[in-house]
Amino acid sequence: MSEPQTTPPGWYNDPNGQQRWWDGVQWGDPAPAPVPAVADPYSYAQQGYAQQGYGPAQIEAEKGMATLAQGLPILVGFWAPLIIYLITKPEQRFARHHAAEALNFSITLAIALIVSALSMFLLIGFVLFPVVLVAGVVFHIIAALAANRGEWYRYPINLRMVPGAVEV
Repeated sequence: MSEPQTTPPGWYNDPNGQQRWWDGVQWGDPAPAPVPAVADPYSYAQQGYAQQGYGPAQIEAEKGMATLAQGLPILVGFWAPLIIYLITKPEQRFARHHAAEALNFSITLAIALIVSALSMFLLIGFVLFPVVLVAGVVFHIIAALAANRGEWYRYPINLRMVPGAVEV
């Protein structure tokens, strides 16, 4: 079995160890430098936390808090993001942002569920209530996955009454 080739055909290391094109007679121009991949502009690492002295453990802990703030409202309502919002420090911008967003969305969702429950007297609420409930669960799951990836997430439909969410 042959080893997989790491360079395209025709590109070889010259006597100095630099990648160049060999046409069989002479060496060509050096290989162009690889283009770095463009990082997601909203990713957690791009926000400068590594430069502020955050180690991998602190970053993962803050991402975990943000994920809990976004995911736990499915089970316990607005209490989880409220507690996380109250215990996060101002310098924990990522966790505080997600806690504020989740708290605002939980309040928005509660208002929408109350309105749809009251509209059951008009019979439209029997359709509206489950739609609002399922949409709320789906948005919380999407937000929790984004927080776990380290992305700054903002709900598309949200009454932002609690401060702390970062404009992205």
